[in-house]
Amino acid sequence: MPELPEVETTVRGLARVLEGRTITRVEARRADLRRPFPVDLAQALTGARVTGLTRRAKYGLIHTDRDRTMVFHLGMSGRWRIDPGEIGKHDHLVIDTSDGQTLALNDARRFGSVDLVDTARLDEWPAFAALGPEPLGEGLTANHLADAFANRIAAVKLLLLDQRIVAGLGNIYVCEALNRAKIHPEREGGKVTKASLARLVPEIRAVLEEAILAGGSTLRDYVRPDGELGYFAKDWRVYGREGEVCPCGGTVLRVPQGGRSSFFCAKCQK
Repeated sequence: MPELPEVETTVRGLARVLEGRTITRVEARRADLRRPFPVDLAQALTGARVTGLTRRAKYGLIHTDRDRTMVFHLGMSGRWRIDPGEIGKHDHLVIDTSDGQTLALNDARRFGSVDLVDTARLDEWPAFAALGPEPLGEGLTANHLADAFANRIAAVKLLLLDQRIVAGLGNIYVCEALNRAKIHPEREGGKVTKASLARLVPEIRAVLEEAILAGGSTLRDYVRPDGELGYFAKDWRVYGREGEVCPCGGTVLRVPQGGRSSFFCAKCQK
């Protein structure tokens, strides 16, 4: 599943061809993805000017001058294609712009989603209402994590994946950040020291920012809007590297946690 850096990379790629442009045509080529397309999607967006693109957690937001925002989620396999040579069977939403460009939302597994939300009410939209602070924003601090983890016996790895605590963090980048901060993923959240959390916050930001600069990580179907593959995977320290050597010289191990695999080094992560 595309994680925060992949979504941020997608949003930045789309901004280069959408921001300031007028949408001249919208075609939903099937009735639904994970849920139905909004019935008024074409009516609401045709003729609208795109005023900006942003990201919230793992959602991309396309804002328009009609005070409506199209919110998309890439699901397991979704990706936007810019000026595809031809429209394929998995291109389920097609948008044309006043510049003569075509954007196609491609989603072979159809676990993605597209919604229309009143821009002024985005914070109240159910998917956003309970989200925690953005990991790249000022709201993520050691104090915030200390308060959220206080007296919690759940593992720190699972708490960091709780979108109510931090919005948008996913498995790959939590594994990487915990390794950099030298925190064992199975440690009880309430037992992580303030000093450890003070190390963790900048490492979360650093690993996400580095991944964004690299265009994200390529897992299965993820491709950037320009058709290129993200290449941050070559910089993974522990994720997917069971049995390999950690930068500290220890061996990378894997344990199941919450239905996912956690990769860590028992030598440097305590």
